Amino acid sequence: MDTLQVVIEFIGTFAFAISGIRQAAAKKFDWFGGFVCGFAVAIGGGTLRDVMLGLTPFWMTSASYITCTIFAQLVVIVFTKHMKRLDNAWMIFDTLGLALFTIVGLQKTLACGHPFWVAIIMGCMTGAAGGVIRDVLLNNVPVIFKKEIYAMASIVGGLAYWALTIAHINAVWASITTFFVVCAIRWLAIRYHISLPILRNEENEGEVKEDDNENIEE
Repeated sequence: MDTLQVVIEFIGTFAFAISGIRQAAAKKFDWFGGFVCGFAVAIGGGTLRDVMLGLTPFWMTSASYITCTIFAQLVVIVFTKHMKRLDNAWMIFDTLGLALFTIVGLQKTLACGHPFWVAIIMGCMTGAAGGVIRDVLLNNVPVIFKKEIYAMASIVGGLAYWALTIAHINAVWASITTFFVVCAIRWLAIRYHISLPILRNEENEGEVKEDDNENIEE
């Protein structure tokens, strides 16, 4: 199980770094800017979690995350023309990373003696906050604040982990189940264009209706 987590965590980190670097490239950032965006996605959520828990940020104890981001940038630079074909693959890796980092955040917070509601928030932060930092750096509206179900998948996964723990399910099985819950929610949301309701007011009512019509057409 530990070996599997390490492998998937590395794949997730690589995918997160790729997403940040690719979006930086779309904004015509230079190589350093791309690295910063990729690194922000890879370590941003975990860093915020560790700081709030009073721990040394995890990436300061291992150079693997920096190495992974550098490798991701080299891949983007060398295979720029082929990146578009791999969009679906990066989405899958990104979802795997979200699921695993959610579990890591949950378990690390609980190990520090915090209650479960704090662990759920920290699990969500670990998986999703890096993307928020990336979008802020790129001057975009963070994806999790719009229609796409991303952070909510992490929260539901955290609730599932909580329920399984209350039912005295083994931690390994609880982790495996949570992993698949997060992945399933994310996949269903993308496959069937499921999203949360949009906040409405008199100024954006017309725009919201147009967006709804576009979603129906898709």
